[in-house]
Amino acid sequence: MNQKIDRRNLLKSGLMAIGGMTLAPHLSMGAFSNSSFSLDPENRIYRSPMVREHYLPEDGKAPKIIAKLSANENPYGPPMSAQKAVAESVKYGNRYAWKEMSDLVEKIAKREGVPTDHIMMAPGSSDLLEKVALVLFMNGGNVVSADPCYMSLIKVAEAVGATWKAVPCTADWSHDLKAMEAAVDKDTKLVYICNPNNPTGAITSGKDLLDFCSRVSEKVPVFVDEAYIELAVGADTQSMVSLLTQKKNVIVARTFSKIMGMAGIRVGYMAAQPAFLEQINKITRGGMGIAYTSIFAASASLDDKDFQGNTRKLNHEAKTYLYANLDRMGYKYIPSYTNFVLFPVSIPGKDLLAKMTAKGISIRAFDIQDKPWCRVSIGTMDEMKAFVGALGQLS
Repeated sequence: MNQKIDRRNLLKSGLMAIGGMTLAPHLSMGAFSNSSFSLDPENRIYRSPMVREHYLPEDGKAPKIIAKLSANENPYGPPMSAQKAVAESVKYGNRYAWKEMSDLVEKIAKREGVPTDHIMMAPGSSDLLEKVALVLFMNGGNVVSADPCYMSLIKVAEAVGATWKAVPCTADWSHDLKAMEAAVDKDTKLVYICNPNNPTGAITSGKDLLDFCSRVSEKVPVFVDEAYIELAVGADTQSMVSLLTQKKNVIVARTFSKIMGMAGIRVGYMAAQPAFLEQINKITRGGMGIAYTSIFAASASLDDKDFQGNTRKLNHEAKTYLYANLDRMGYKYIPSYTNFVLFPVSIPGKDLLAKMTAKGISIRAFDIQDKPWCRVSIGTMDEMKAFVGALGQLS
């Protein structure tokens, strides 16, 4: 039986103290912020049937982190255009931004090629994943997704009574679309796909996914999380938003946290059929949690093509540097279309986490099918050099 560890016990143990947050910042984020963590018999966080995650309790002696490479953040943002927009709008923070929100929705709708009633805003795309899970699964049902996948929607769905039908990824870590379609049954209320996928970084063919979504959405809603799609350099991919104009029951989530560099400013949106969005609005209002200043920052960053292009370029260059050094050291990584890379390691995950943290490098350590893996976010070139140097000293 899995043990449980909740936020109160984490506070007592010191894991959630300021120093502990540096060691395990993901433990207090998103879908996990108010729920318990399941621990397996080896004291690893139970993420999925295939995935366990290691963490380090705070011991009060954590060194200063010199390379924070654990949270898939954009190290170059927020863009100056967004910073200026925040500075100029903060004096009006005593007002509700109804018109300004409407203007932002119009800009996004034009960008996506859909009417404005197809867009719902929120403070980050994870907020939308969780709201959808809360609304759809309050009376049970099941959700079909890949394993591994991003767990925000899955954990909330399970917390309110859903069951999860986890479908292992294929040999190249893409979604097994055929098996996922076969897993849909009369109790399925949603199919969830993260493409490019987190934590693997792998891509599922845009052509294959378009065909899958078009067909399967006739039976059940298909939610495609496109948080990393703008970073998918050289990938065979495309947004699924185009299916909305064909009246398909597809939901697409996008975020300003990645290529826009606004993870802490919190803006995201969901594109879907108006009838689906109305289901969500009946229970919880989208957009209410977005700060006045964040609306202006989002609008400015949408227009800042230079920043987006530079982020894409620098992320690709730093990832290429990482690839070359992983090749040199004999590591076999999963080709990534995101701002992180996942690869197997030869030492236990908890040892990896401890040794990298001791060198001031923050990363993630998983056991996937009981084998140790490292997930490292792509930082600046200097941060990647620090990571490569630390990794090279492990052998």
